[in-house]
Amino acid sequence: MGKVASGMSMSLDGFVTGPHDSRQKPLGEGGEVLHHWLGETATAADQAVIQEMAAGVGAILMGRRSYDFCVGDGGWGDGGPAGQTPCFVLTHNPPTEAPDVFTFVTDGIESAVAQAKAAAGDKTVGIHGATAAQQALAVGLLDELHVSLVPVLLGGGVRLFDLLGGGPITLDRDRVVEAGSGVTHLRYQVVRQA
Repeated sequence: MGKVASGMSMSLDGFVTGPHDSRQKPLGEGGEVLHHWLGETATAADQAVIQEMAAGVGAILMGRRSYDFCVGDGGWGDGGPAGQTPCFVLTHNPPTEAPDVFTFVTDGIESAVAQAKAAAGDKTVGIHGATAAQQALAVGLLDELHVSLVPVLLGGGVRLFDLLGGGPITLDRDRVVEAGSGVTHLRYQVVRQA
């Protein structure tokens, strides 16, 4: 089976969105700066990082908030963040209708990861959204963490590492890419404790 990985753009003060994120502003107030490196300012190094992450994804796992903010018109359309790649959504209350690419999981992160891994086969399960990533990390189901560190201080919003609970989680940094865009791409392996 493949690995479970999360890739997020994060401000230097730890936020993956600006304040007041919503369906109209999924990245919150001022949060668009976190994704500038994906657009016109992208360097060859930025493009290589995103292509590597996207090429290996066989399924996506996300929380209901990410789904609600981005599904349908004005968001992803009838697909998910990676088109027709299967998406598994953690929720307590599944919607009555949704595009076929989405499966709603009501029995927790462990079940969601297991279902996503089965769908992904030998490919990676990509975790989309801070809460889903935090849940997977807290229960020892996240293998790899990609952080694209953007040189900005947002001062508020959604933090990537807010709700981990428990003791410390050890990470082993195995890659640093300093892109000419000003973004530093970091990759960490999660160290499993015996």
